[in-house]
Amino acid sequence: MTTKTDLPSSCPPPPQPSGKFKYDVFLNFRGKDTRTNFTDHLYTALKHKGINTFRDDEELERGESIGPKLLKAIKESRYIIVVFSQNYADSSWCLNELAEVGECMKEMGQKVLPVFYHVDPSEVRRQTGEHFGKAFEKHQKWYEAEPDKVKRWKDALAKVGNLSGWHVQNGSEAKIIQEIVQKVFTELNKIIYTSDGLVGMDSHLNELFSYLDIGCLDVRIIGICGMGGIGKTTIAQVVFERLRAQFEGDSFLENVKQETEMKQGSTIHLQEKLLLNLLNSNVNVQNTKMGKDIIKHRLSTKRVLIVLDDVDQVKQLETLCDRTWFGPGSRIIITSRDEHLISAFGADEVYKVNALADPEAFELFRLKAFKEDEVGEDFLKLSKEFLKYANGLPLAIKILGSSVRGRSVKLWSSSLNRLKKSH
Repeated sequence: MTTKTDLPSSCPPPPQPSGKFKYDVFLNFRGKDTRTNFTDHLYTALKHKGINTFRDDEELERGESIGPKLLKAIKESRYIIVVFSQNYADSSWCLNELAEVGECMKEMGQKVLPVFYHVDPSEVRRQTGEHFGKAFEKHQKWYEAEPDKVKRWKDALAKVGNLSGWHVQNGSEAKIIQEIVQKVFTELNKIIYTSDGLVGMDSHLNELFSYLDIGCLDVRIIGICGMGGIGKTTIAQVVFERLRAQFEGDSFLENVKQETEMKQGSTIHLQEKLLLNLLNSNVNVQNTKMGKDIIKHRLSTKRVLIVLDDVDQVKQLETLCDRTWFGPGSRIIITSRDEHLISAFGADEVYKVNALADPEAFELFRLKAFKEDEVGEDFLKLSKEFLKYANGLPLAIKILGSSVRGRSVKLWSSSLNRLKKSH
């Protein structure tokens, strides 16, 4: 049986995480208990969803002190998932790591999600029962001369064990893993993207990450298609930023169509940019055949992430991203208005971007047009009129919203009348 625990907490909610984080998730777990089953499956599911996850893969016997690498990883992770298993409390290493997690919760505001894997949550909170109780009877004897150490562990267990989490008992673990991953995925999007005005990104990312299938060793080519202003480039940028840390090299080539036109149809400079981004060194390419040969020779074993933005010719694809040139697990994303072009090139999947639905369109307009959350009735009516002309296109919505931001109802009406006359 797998259940979600919703445990009362005597502590106020932690502050919203701020600053830059290197990792989305840090996994804290007892390797002997869950490394090859639950935690491994959870780690794989997080990675497949584009969630950059830190997992300590060291299985050798270690001392009790937390190494600087692990301490740094804890501090640089936005979410921390703690998997409490039956033998978790036997490990002084796990307990030291958890104590650091507890301090980071308080000082830096990271969100901690506990999973109670075949243990009762009350055993964790109170350090009682067959597993946690017996473990702490031993700790009390072993560390009799260091009572502060044991108290620090007990405080951390009480604090984290009191948080809302999941209780995994006898039953399907796949469901709980899916719930955890979806919760982290959704909240990450709210934190990272809504604050930047990237409305409606959840549905795009859900679909695209299923197409990209991060973790599989094949080389996959994914297309993103749609009309101008629909948000193809923005979506590709978000996917790129979410995934780039998981690859050995990455390159985002913007405005491929425009760049090609500026060089009278040549893609040599784009080949040079691609090589510079992926190899961190300048390469002099004299012709496109030479460029293709260098890319294939230098990158055939390297796992890379490439985005080619606004492609309009098959030549651009043929000289920049043959799937046989790159190492296993590489991913190539192509944005274009021409769906047939990408399909004919042999893309594994093509994602077609649709216009924003009415609620999402209004939310984006509100972010661009209003300084405050509250919207007056007059402004609300005018907003709906403006949105009729935007047709759900994010670019049009942004332009219209920005054009009336901070203006009076009278000026909104005047702008709307001009818009009606122009159409």
